[in-house]
Amino acid sequence: MAFHQQYVGIEQPAIGQLIRELRQTLKLTQEKFAVHLGVSFPTINRWENGYATPSPLALKQIEVLLNQLSESSDATVRERCQSMRRKYFV
Repeated sequence: MAFHQQYVGIEQPAIGQLIRELRQTLKLTQEKFAVHLGVSFPTINRWENGYATPSPLALKQIEVLLNQLSESSDATVRERCQSMRRKYFV
């Protein structure tokens, strides 16, 4: 699975929207989501607000997380993550 055009050339607003949607689905603050991904709070904030773009490695981590959550026992989380996979990944 690849993020639109394998992470290259994707519009920043789409990346920020994906990160925000995923974080909110998990009911995490930016601070807690940053810890989960191993980045700083300002990094998550910049990604969500379009001031920076995640590295290919960070995007791969997000993709792996989405794949795992798409099989969650929590139906709401599972459905939202499956929807995000269809929306953002080809």
